Amino acid sequence: MTSILTNASAITALQSLRSVQSSLASTQKEISTGLKVSSATDNASTWSIAQTMKSDQGVLSTISDSLSVSSSVLNVATAAVTNAISVVNNIKSAVAQAAQPGADLAKIGTSLSGLSDQLKSIVTSANFNGLNLLDGSRSTFNSIASYGDGGGSAASSLNTIDLNATALIGGGGASPAVAAGAGILEAAQATGATAATDFTSLSSSDVASSSTITDTLSNADKVIADLTQYASKIGATQSSVNGQSAFIKTLNEGLTAGVSSLVDADMNEASTRLQALQTQQQLGVQSLSIANQNSQIIMRLFQ
Repeated sequence: MTSILTNASAITALQSLRSVQSSLASTQKEISTGLKVSSATDNASTWSIAQTMKSDQGVLSTISDSLSVSSSVLNVATAAVTNAISVVNNIKSAVAQAAQPGADLAKIGTSLSGLSDQLKSIVTSANFNGLNLLDGSRSTFNSIASYGDGGGSAASSLNTIDLNATALIGGGGASPAVAAGAGILEAAQATGATAATDFTSLSSSDVASSSTITDTLSNADKVIADLTQYASKIGATQSSVNGQSAFIKTLNEGLTAGVSSLVDADMNEASTRLQALQTQQQLGVQSLSIANQNSQIIMRLFQ
């Protein structure tokens, strides 16, 4: 039936054209933004998951930066302890020289005083980003290592890699964790030694007699043992920090790829779909034009 009030063919063609234009607008948005899910209206579930993953990425990036700083702090501390061991070895050589007959104790004392100053300089300069693991200003050093997202249904958590700091010289910082004079360089006393030795304040009195020489050498060996042990602890902690840093970077890259797979558009597919929709649009317009010509046919019946 042909009606002058209702053009069913035109309505059908218009509905088809409207659907094509809607798909075309969506595809053009996908191509211009590079995202198949750019807002919650596109896909609420996928968008929500992607937002959570992006939030976690931000935290992981911060943790990665923190681990890099921690690694640098530990690297500075390791270098300082290694240099301190070298200086103490030089002290041992100077003390042993004082045991020789006819040794100039005054000059040896001057040399020892210089080496003491060098030790103090090493400790005070072992500072990175305001952190010093040798001057007694800290009792622990905690590196943020990982993040657990509770998702709002449980407590989120930050886990750390911890190092118990050992003071080479006490009294550092505004609120020192180790009192002045209590560092391992300041109050070293080996088993069997009759007195402790302050290696930050050596003088000729520390080599004045055979007994003091023996005590100083014994205490120097004690210091080297303690420094070596602390260097090992720092090295083990640094190894853990570097390993965790590598893992966090891998995890962050995995999240990046995951977010991409959820929301990024496949540009090859989108461009192909765009061409197909543009062709459908042209055909839809032509179909609508043909359907609208039906009324012209009716007019001819009255001529």
